[in-house]
Amino acid sequence: MRMESSEEEDDFPAIESVTPQSKIDTIYQSNTEKGIRKICFELLDLKDAVENMCSNTRTKYSAFLRLSEEVVETEHELNDLRKHISAHRILLQDLLTGVSREVEEWTLASDDIQEAEHGPQDIELDDTFSTEQVDQRLIFLENIDVLLAEHKTDEVIEAIDAEERSHPELKTSADTAATESSFYRTALSKRKLMLENQLVETTEQPSIAIGELKKALSGLLKLGKGPLAHQLLLKSYGSRLQKSIEAFLPLCPCYPETYSTSLSNLVFSSILLTTKESATLCGDNPVYSNKIVQWAEWEIESFVRLVKEHAPCSDTASALHAASVCVQASLNHCSALEPQGLKLSKLLLVLLQPYIEEVLELNFRRARKQILDFSESDESMPLSPRFASPLTTFATPSDSLLVASGIRFIFIIKDIVEQLTHFVILHFGGNILTRISQLFDKYIDVLIKALPSTPEEDNLTDMKDIPFRAETDSQQLALLGTAFTIAEELLPMVVSKIWNILSESKEVGIGPMESIMPSANNTLEFKEWRRQLQHSLDKLKDHFCRQYVISFIYSRDDKTRLDAHNYLQGKEDNLFWKSDPFPSLPFQALFGKLQQLATVAGDILLGREKVQKVLLARLTETVVMWLSDEQDFWSVLEHESAPLKPLGLQQLILDMHFTVEIARFAGYPCRSVHQMASAINARAIRAFSARGVDPQSSLPEDEWFVETAKGAINKLLQGASGSDTSEIDEEHIIIHDDDISDSDASLSSISTVDSTESFASAEMGDLDSPNFSDTES
Repeated sequence: MRMESSEEEDDFPAIESVTPQSKIDTIYQSNTEKGIRKICFELLDLKDAVENMCSNTRTKYSAFLRLSEEVVETEHELNDLRKHISAHRILLQDLLTGVSREVEEWTLASDDIQEAEHGPQDIELDDTFSTEQVDQRLIFLENIDVLLAEHKTDEVIEAIDAEERSHPELKTSADTAATESSFYRTALSKRKLMLENQLVETTEQPSIAIGELKKALSGLLKLGKGPLAHQLLLKSYGSRLQKSIEAFLPLCPCYPETYSTSLSNLVFSSILLTTKESATLCGDNPVYSNKIVQWAEWEIESFVRLVKEHAPCSDTASALHAASVCVQASLNHCSALEPQGLKLSKLLLVLLQPYIEEVLELNFRRARKQILDFSESDESMPLSPRFASPLTTFATPSDSLLVASGIRFIFIIKDIVEQLTHFVILHFGGNILTRISQLFDKYIDVLIKALPSTPEEDNLTDMKDIPFRAETDSQQLALLGTAFTIAEELLPMVVSKIWNILSESKEVGIGPMESIMPSANNTLEFKEWRRQLQHSLDKLKDHFCRQYVISFIYSRDDKTRLDAHNYLQGKEDNLFWKSDPFPSLPFQALFGKLQQLATVAGDILLGREKVQKVLLARLTETVVMWLSDEQDFWSVLEHESAPLKPLGLQQLILDMHFTVEIARFAGYPCRSVHQMASAINARAIRAFSARGVDPQSSLPEDEWFVETAKGAINKLLQGASGSDTSEIDEEHIIIHDDDISDSDASLSSISTVDSTESFASAEMGDLDSPNFSDTES
């Protein structure tokens, strides 16, 4: 038992030797903390190492990418180099093959001759010489290839030129050249083609300098590529011009009146520069000159299209000014190009003519609207006193609008003329003058509407557009004076610039300006233009005279005062035996009416005696003309039942002589009046002769009618001069419509002379009476 116990003691130590649990916990806890701390430090170190590794990886990856790109580029370069080496290898093989083939052919072809003429030693020397020549040519071609690779075109050209001078057979054709040179010539031609392509690429660079361009074109010329060089020259300068135009076009709206001039400067300066460069490079070869002309014509067509596309609205004054300065500048440039052999003025005018005519047409339409638009203020149309003063003499409170319309008309025409340049007038002056005369005719139509008219004409005319009406004699004469002043004085002054230029153009001799002289269809004679204005004035004058005479002849109830019945009855058997024969009352009234109108005209048309005479003469002529054409008047006299007597024939012929003497007395042109009066007398004699009246026995001599008419005029003038008023009032010459018998006729004399009765006081009863007025009471 003891032994067992001892053994147990050995296996299990005594209690005193066992470590306490607290100590064990302390020891192991300390070791655990230490291990954790160590692990944490190791983890932190690992973290730093990972971060460093990531950073190094990113850096190395970027470097790897760059390296990869460089490797790819290197591979591309290597591929290009391989291709280049391969091409050289193929070229060398071709050369060697060609050399061998040519040598063999040459050897076989000349073997017998060489054997006969040369010994073995000579053949060896020739073979040696041929081999050395081939080696030299291969070296030359290699040098050319190197120079081409380095784009040293000048050196290549010089080398090829020197080689061709040294070996003239290289320039001969394949049929005539020696056989041994054909391969070399072919190889050299390939190099020349490569050189040509390089030169062409150089000229087509968008930013090439002028010097480099000339250098490349000269190289092409040395290679014998003259047409190609000239074509590239035109293409390059055309491209430069197009870029300049594209840079300029956005500025066109900023300069609406001068943009066309700037555009013309761009185009024509480019044409001039190109022409000079062409002459410098290519000389005066006709082929190249024709190409220049074709190119210049194409550029001018493009220029005209651009002018039209970017022009201001065609109906504005700025458009007219822009078109005018465009023509002026372009034709000046054309004249500068003529010494260079380019005659482009006719083409330019043909291309610009539709545009100029359109601008002129629309501007004159605008002018017509302005003339007819009386609502527009005239303050915006200042006119110098030189042009306004002749019109202001007609200004009165009642017809100020009339004078304003005349001032507006002159201002508009003057504004149009001032926009025109020398060459526009030179080529389109006749057209412009015709349009001005047409515009004046439209203005005359406005004035005609302002004059009194028949009710039928009033219905056909819209009077709302006419703010003024000329009712009184003074207003109507002021209207006529305004029209005559514009046509006779102001318009010639305004268009004097046009006439001066057209007159000078006729005196210009043959010279540089010959090609831009005006064509025949654009010229207009001054007399013809004045005739157009006169035609418009005659239209106004005829309307005034016709309405004036009609208002005089017809009474308010449309009964005519010049009634044929006045010549059918009479108490007297013979006018010749009357103590004091006198014209019939209507013709006495006509004389008074003309005298009254002459008095008013003397005040209104002061200083314009020519206008006064023309109007009053036309009035007298209109009366006679109306009488000769009035069928109602002649139907009464020529009717079979008409009771015609010698007294009626005598009175009618006296009235006609009286009318002629009125015109002669006043100094009017009376030739036409005399002719129509003679025709009326002849027709009246025929009518009375058909009714049994013998003109030979019934009519006194012509001298009697002439003296009687003159005496009547003197008596009427004496009666008027003795009047209390110097002017015959309108109410005195109105023949009233009341039917009054001879005994009740009230003759209100305007004369203080008791023995004379004035025709101006005649009444309708006197006209209806068979008796004619007797001047003695």
